[in-house]
Amino acid sequence: MALGVPALPFTFVVHLLGVVAIILVLVWNLHFRGGLAWDSSNKALIFNIHPVLMIIGLIVIGGEAIISYKSLPLKKEVKKLIHLVLHAIALILGIIGIYTAFKFHNESGIANLYSLHSWLGLGVIVLYGIQWIYGFVIFFYPGGTSAIRRDSLPWHVLFGIFVYVLAVGTASLGFLEKLTFLENSGLAKYGSEALLVNFTAVITILFGAFVLLTAASDAPAAEDDYAAI
Repeated sequence: MALGVPALPFTFVVHLLGVVAIILVLVWNLHFRGGLAWDSSNKALIFNIHPVLMIIGLIVIGGEAIISYKSLPLKKEVKKLIHLVLHAIALILGIIGIYTAFKFHNESGIANLYSLHSWLGLGVIVLYGIQWIYGFVIFFYPGGTSAIRRDSLPWHVLFGIFVYVLAVGTASLGFLEKLTFLENSGLAKYGSEALLVNFTAVITILFGAFVLLTAASDAPAAEDDYAAI
């Protein structure tokens, strides 16, 4: 159901918040946390890849993929391809991001999958993968019958929104978990880094909210393009 308002204003806010979220997570990990590294004696640099890829991948690019049908005045087939490719990029970056978290834990002698954040994160990436594969097979190649596509579309949209909301919530839990660890290790609770992390989490939540508002708004092209996937 559409809100009856144009998508353009919401789309602008989504793009702006996405850029801000990426800048903030990069400033946090490059400036405050010391940078990024695939292999390093400082194992924390390996972990730093995790939040960067998760925010850029599953949250920002994944959000842009969701709103592509409502933000781009293009033909249905073009929007479908953009939607598919953006979600594929988000999924790949998410998988790599989760791998770096496991890599950091394994090389640091830390147990895996002991927190709610890690449980939900693993669930999100599995569900995201299932959603992408189903969308590829039914709506792209080889493609289901028109009846299957028609009946599947509402559930595909609903499930995609559910997984994305879960991803945003999981990212917020990740910010909280990491900041709690840092504060327990001596980081100032009202210091600049703590404020930056909290602000980044707020921007992430706002980004997700405006993705949903955009998805529920009126597309610049005919809604028939979206309904006829």
